[in-house]
Amino acid sequence: MLWLLALLPMLAGAVVLGVGERSRGLLASIAGASLALTLALALAAAAAGWTGIVEWSAAMRLQASLTPLSAVVAAVVPAVGLPVLGYAAAHELREGLARLLALLLFFVGAMELLVIADDLLTLLIGWELVGACSWASIGHEWRNAEHPRSGLYAFLMTRSGDLGLFLAAMTAFAATGSFGYPALGRLDPVAANILAFGVVVAASSKSGQLPFSPWLFRAMAGPTSVSALLHAATMVAAGAYLLVRLQPVLERIEWVAHALIAIGLATALAGGVAALLQDHAKKLLAASTSAQFGLMFVAIGAGYPGIATLHLVAHAGFKALLFLAAGSAGARAGSFELRSMRVGAALPISAAASAVGALALAGVPPLGAAWTKEAIVDAAAQAGFWPALLVVLAGGLSAAYAARFQLLAFGAAPDRGAADAAGVHSPGGSTLAGGSTLAGGSTLAGERAAIVVLALAGVALSALWLPAVQQSVAAIADVALPASGTWTFAASMLALAAGLSLARSLVMRNMLAAPNATVEAAADWFGLPGLLERAVVRPCGALARFLARFDDAAIDAVPRLLARRGHELSIGLAGADRGTIDRGVRAIAGATQRLATAASRLGETIVDGLPEGLARLAGQGGVDARRLQTGMSHRYFSLVFCAGALLYATLHLGS
Repeated sequence: MLWLLALLPMLAGAVVLGVGERSRGLLASIAGASLALTLALALAAAAAGWTGIVEWSAAMRLQASLTPLSAVVAAVVPAVGLPVLGYAAAHELREGLARLLALLLFFVGAMELLVIADDLLTLLIGWELVGACSWASIGHEWRNAEHPRSGLYAFLMTRSGDLGLFLAAMTAFAATGSFGYPALGRLDPVAANILAFGVVVAASSKSGQLPFSPWLFRAMAGPTSVSALLHAATMVAAGAYLLVRLQPVLERIEWVAHALIAIGLATALAGGVAALLQDHAKKLLAASTSAQFGLMFVAIGAGYPGIATLHLVAHAGFKALLFLAAGSAGARAGSFELRSMRVGAALPISAAASAVGALALAGVPPLGAAWTKEAIVDAAAQAGFWPALLVVLAGGLSAAYAARFQLLAFGAAPDRGAADAAGVHSPGGSTLAGGSTLAGGSTLAGERAAIVVLALAGVALSALWLPAVQQSVAAIADVALPASGTWTFAASMLALAAGLSLARSLVMRNMLAAPNATVEAAADWFGLPGLLERAVVRPCGALARFLARFDDAAIDAVPRLLARRGHELSIGLAGADRGTIDRGVRAIAGATQRLATAASRLGETIVDGLPEGLARLAGQGGVDARRLQTGMSHRYFSLVFCAGALLYATLHLGS
C-alpha cells in the first residue's frame, strides 16, 4: 500500500493527460481529488506503519518505509501541492494546461517516492525522476527558446551534484552488498567518509546551496505554479530531506557537521543579500529559498534534523503562498519587475494573504515560521556563539527582503506625477496569463482560493508558539527541541526590526531604482553565474571541442587507416580473383561443357540406338517369318520333319 503514495499521483497525471484540455474545472477536480487521496494515504501510512518491498533481484530490492520525520514530509508534499495545482488550473495558459498539470502530478509522485525510500536504490530512482520533472516543467512553455535552455541549465547544474549520490550508492553497495539504509551503519571509516561527501554534494545541489545556487534563478523561466511547487515541496526540499533522513549515519563523521553549518551560513547570508537587491519578484523569492534552506542545513549540522524538518514544513506553506501571490501580481502588472507592480489596491485579497506569507518569511511572531526560525537560532547556539549570531544576521536579512517584496509587489501605487518625477514605475497591464482578463481588479476565484488556503495554513501554524503544541509535535514527529536562550531571542527581534526598517528605507527612498553594475552583480549571486561560465562551462566546452578534434585526428585515424588498407586489400584480392580464380573457373566450365556435349552424343547413340536396333530386328524377323507362310503343304511337312529331326538329335545327344 505504501507504494500508492508515489503511484497514485502519477496515475492521476496519466488520466489528466488522457482527458486533455476539455475543461479547467474537470482537470482541477481530477488533480485535486488525487492529491487529497494521496494526503489521506500519507496520514494512514504514518498511523499504520505501512512498509513496502519489491524484489528486483537476489542482490537488489526496492524498500519503502516511513520514519516520524519522513511521514511529516510525505504529508506536506500533497498538502502543498493541492492548492498549487488548483492555482495552476485557474491561472496558467489553457494551451498545454493538461500537460502541465500532468507534469506537476508526476512531480508530486516522484517526490513521494523519494520520501518513502528506505534504501539508496529507491532513493536514486525518485531523485532522478524529480530532476527529470523539473527539467520538463521549467521548459513547459517550449515555444520560447530561452525556457528549454533554462530547464537544461537547471538540469545539468543539479545533475553535476547528483553524481555525488551515485558515488554514495556505489560505495555503500561495494562495502556492504546492500543499498538499504540500515546497512549504512556497517560502513568502515573510509567508505563512510566517501558516502558522506557524495550525500553532502548531492543535497547541496538539489537545495540550491553554494556553489549550485544560480540554477534557481534559471528555474524561474517556468510557469508560476511550477516555481511554487519546485521551491516549496518538491525539488529543492529533496536535498534537505536527504540530510535529515541520513542524519544518523552522517552524524558519526565529524567534518560533516562543520561542512553543513559552513555551507548553510554562507548560502543564507549570500542569498539574503541577493534577495534584498533583486528587482525580479520570482528571483527574489528564489534567492530567499536558497537562504532558508541554508538555515535548515545549519540546524542539521548542529544536530537538530527535526527542527530543520519543521522549518521545511513552514517554509513550504509560506513560500508556495508568496510565489502564487507573485504570479497574480505579475499578471496584473504585466511584469515581474517589482518596480512595475504595487498592485495592492487592485488585488486586496491577494495582498492580505501575501502579507501573511511575507511576515512568516520575515520571522515575525506569532506566526509559526517565526518559531521554527527561532528554534534554528537556538540550535545554532548549541554549536557556538558565532553560528548563532550569523543565523540572527541571516534572519534580519530575511525580514528585509520579505518586507521589500511585500511593499513593492502589493504596496500602494504612487501618484503618477510623483512616480514619473522620482523615476518609479507605476503598475500597468491587466491581463492574466492564459488570456483571462481581470474583472473589477480581482483575481480569478481559483487563484484566490489557493492563496487564501495557504495563508490560513500559515496562520494556523502560529499554534507552534504554545508549549503544549510544541511538546505534542515533538512527541509525534520525534523531534528534539533545543534549549531556548534569552539573548538569542532578543538578538533576533533586534535583527527583525533592523531588517524591516532597512526595507522601508529602500522602498521609500527608491534607493534601488537604478542599480549600478555592482548591485546587479550582487543581486545575481555576486557574479557566481559568470564565474561558473568562465571557470567551468567554457573550459569544459573547450575541452570537449579539443577531445572531439583529437578523436577525429587520432582515435578515428586508426579505424580510418584500417578501413583504407582493407579497401586496398579488397581491390588486390579482386584482381587476383579475376586473374586466377575466375580463369580456373572458366576453364573448368569449358571442360565441363565439352564433356557434357560428348556425353550427350554418346548417350543419344546408346539410348536411341538400342531400341531402334531392336525394332529393326523385330521387323526383319517378322518379314522373314512371313516368308514361311506360303500355303504349300509339302513345305509345311518339310518344316515339321526338320523340326522333329532337330528335336530327336537334341534329345539323343543330351542323353
